[in-house]
Amino acid sequence: MHSPLQNIDTKEVELPETVFIRDIESRVFQSIAVQCLSKIDGVALLEGNFIDSLLGRDSNESVRGIYVQQDPKSHSVSVKLEINVAYGICIPEKAEEVQMKILEEVSSFTGLHVASVHVVFKNLFCPKQQQQAQDKAFSTSIMEALAKDKLSEFSEEF
Repeated sequence: MHSPLQNIDTKEVELPETVFIRDIESRVFQSIAVQCLSKIDGVALLEGNFIDSLLGRDSNESVRGIYVQQDPKSHSVSVKLEINVAYGICIPEKAEEVQMKILEEVSSFTGLHVASVHVVFKNLFCPKQQQQAQDKAFSTSIMEALAKDKLSEFSEEF
């Protein structure tokens, strides 16, 4: 038997190029931003998410105050941060520090160009109040963990 495929010249058959696709979810950018902000003194996320992130409590919802827009055509990302700043901090200097830190870490971790970093200062806070809130949240989480531990020690079985 004669196969019709034997007569085809293999030089004429061209395979399409392989396309490599990489998607990065917004949650990844939000996590990078949270880690960046945790390294910067005098700033905090809105509504206690900063404390939750420090304690390692993850939420299924997106982080409030961090918005990300990706442009797949230009392989770039724009980040908008809504944060609180401590009373007595020079806002222009703190804005530049936040913007540079976000720019460096997002571009180095993702390989994407950071088109813009927009920082919106929503409110002032007193550093003492923030420390008290962090201490309270930490002690509450420890108490909850201890309570769970004690409950697991005792069993109704004999």
